[in-house]
Amino acid sequence: CRLVPYSNCAGADFNNTNLSGMDLRGIKFQNAVLTEANLTGADLDLADLTNADLGYTDLTGANLRYADLTGANLFDADLTDADLTDAILYDADLGSANLTNADLTDAILYDADLGSADLTNADLEYADLTNADLWYADLTNADLDYADLTNADLWYTDLTGANLWYTDLTGATLYDADLTNADLWYADLTDAYLGYADLTN
Repeated sequence: CRLVPYSNCAGADFNNTNLSGMDLRGIKFQNAVLTEANLTGADLDLADLTNADLGYTDLTGANLRYADLTGANLFDADLTDADLTDAILYDADLGSANLTNADLTDAILYDADLGSADLTNADLEYADLTNADLWYADLTNADLDYADLTNADLWYTDLTGANLWYTDLTGATLYDADLTNADLWYADLTDAYLGYADLTN
C-alpha cells in the first residue's frame, strides 16, 4: 500500500518501521501491525486504526485527532505530547502506555484498559472513561474536569493534584487511591467506593 493520506493499508505489516513525521491523514490501518514502529510526529488525523497492533510503538507528539482506535493494542506505547482530541479509544489496550502531557479532550475511552498508564499532566476534559480500568495509573496533575468516570476502576490510582471539577465518579472504585490536593469541586461521587483513599488537602 502507499503511505499517503487516505490510502488503504488495512492489515499491512509495518513492524519496526520508521514512519516518523509522515502525513498519514485518514489512512486505513485497520488490523495493521505497527508494533515498535516509529510514528513520532506523524499526522494520523482521522486515521482508522481499528484493532491495529501498536504495542511498544513510539507516537511521541503524533496527531491522532479524530482517529478511530477502537480495540487497538497500545500496550506500553509512547504517546507523550500526542494529540488525541476527539479520538475513539473504545475498548483499547493502553496498559503501561506513556500519555504524559497528552491531550485527550473529548476522547472516548469507554471500557479502555489504562492499567499502570502514565497520564501525568494529561488533559482529559470531557473524556468518556466509563467502565475504564485505571488500576495503578498515574494521573498526577491531570485535568479531568467534566470527565465521565462512571463505574471506572481506580484502584491504587495516583490522582495527586488532579482537577476533578464536575467529574462524574458515580459508582467508581477508588480503593486506596491517592487524591492528595485533588480538586473535587462539584464532582459526583454517588455510590463511589473510597475505602482507604487519601483525601488529604
